Amino acid sequence: MKDLVMQITKALVDHPDQVRVVQTERNDHVLLEITVDSEDVGKVIGKQGRIIKAIRNVVKACALRDNKKVSVELGNK
Repeated sequence: MKDLVMQITKALVDHPDQVRVVQTERNDHVLLEITVDSEDVGKVIGKQGRIIKAIRNVVKACALRDNKKVSVELGNK
């Protein structure tokens, strides 16, 4: 899932070399923290949060087959 989020996010931003995804696992819960350049935060969020919601939906769909709960958080540098 980490690689999937990394590929999607890198395709959206102007500074793909600044994209970082950190995966933290606790029991059956996975937290994916996306960090991007401050100029790219708006591009990842999208209008009315549509892009980040779409990323979360794709990740949750992937997590269903592994029976895990997944959270996706966004930050900037």
